Amino acid sequence: MTARRQCRRVLARIASASVVALVFALGAPPALSAGETPPTSSGDGAAASVAPSRASPAIVLVLPLSSGTYGRAATAVRDGFLAAAAAAAEQPAVIAHGDNDVETAFAKAREAGARVIVGPLVRDDVKAIAVMGYDSPLVLVLNQVDEGIPLPDNLYTLTLGVESEARQLARLARDGGAQTLAVIAVDTPLQKRFAAAFVDAWVQQGGAQPVMPRFDRSPEALALLKRELAKTPVDAALLAVDGADAVLVKPYVGTIATYAGSTVNDRQPRETLRELEDVRFVDVPWLATPEAREFAKIPRPALASATLDRLFALGIDAFRTAQLLADGRPERIEQDGATGHLTLDASRQFQREGQALQFKGGQAMPAGKP
Repeated sequence: MTARRQCRRVLARIASASVVALVFALGAPPALSAGETPPTSSGDGAAASVAPSRASPAIVLVLPLSSGTYGRAATAVRDGFLAAAAAAAEQPAVIAHGDNDVETAFAKAREAGARVIVGPLVRDDVKAIAVMGYDSPLVLVLNQVDEGIPLPDNLYTLTLGVESEARQLARLARDGGAQTLAVIAVDTPLQKRFAAAFVDAWVQQGGAQPVMPRFDRSPEALALLKRELAKTPVDAALLAVDGADAVLVKPYVGTIATYAGSTVNDRQPRETLRELEDVRFVDVPWLATPEAREFAKIPRPALASATLDRLFALGIDAFRTAQLLADGRPERIEQDGATGHLTLDASRQFQREGQALQFKGGQAMPAGKP
């Protein structure tokens, strides 16, 4: 199994995320405790040092920085968080934990006097914190809580969920005039969630049940896919696949309007991206509109993958949102963030709408109508 595919599986476990592939082995930085100074900038994108104040920190970040599995992803989130904090002249504290001690880390954050705790990042850790049901302080988790688990009154969620991308793409397809649609999905947990969320949103908007032809990388299976689509003509197609598979399958889909998740935008060569001409997808503004003025004060580290860039963007939005929560319990929050346009809903979950893009001439640019 390649390092890229291995890391895709890791990131799929972290979140219901449009977060895709890490190309380097996941590493774990040294643990940090509340009040301890984070490391200085390094070649892999670590944020500049920000020393917390001696007073009780208003915001404490809790991440699995000591995890051998999730450390590299957590580091990217931390670096974005601290970069946004430095731009705001703020000094949050950071507490690291490993794979099985998130409760201890949260206890330390509470003892430090935090008004807002940001984290956890990993879905199982979020579930553990939600079940424990802390009364205070406010908590901004960076992953979804499993269905059926009620959110404690003090818990808010901000995620890079693939579900938000899927819902947005379903709206784009309907707005583009599509009436019939094919969903072509690879058999991985992340892409299956993405496809399922798209189908749910499509049907709820009045769309007919999509056709779902079998996907396989073999030439014979791809030829069969082409014949099946010819027998059952559709207006549009969703590719619930990663970038390399999208390039492989796109010629067999033809010229119909084609949609995909951010996983197709994974730093592939321009010559390769020409094979994805007119494919529409959704990605985070941090990557889609890097010149936006709201990012002007945030340094852009040279990270190893687009996945890490998205996690860095999540860290930016996590800090800026935590700042707003530190002032109390706002009934309404709406802001343009590094991960998208964020709106707080009645269930204390931030709904995220990314930037709609399409490939033209091997480059990503704002999407037009199909």
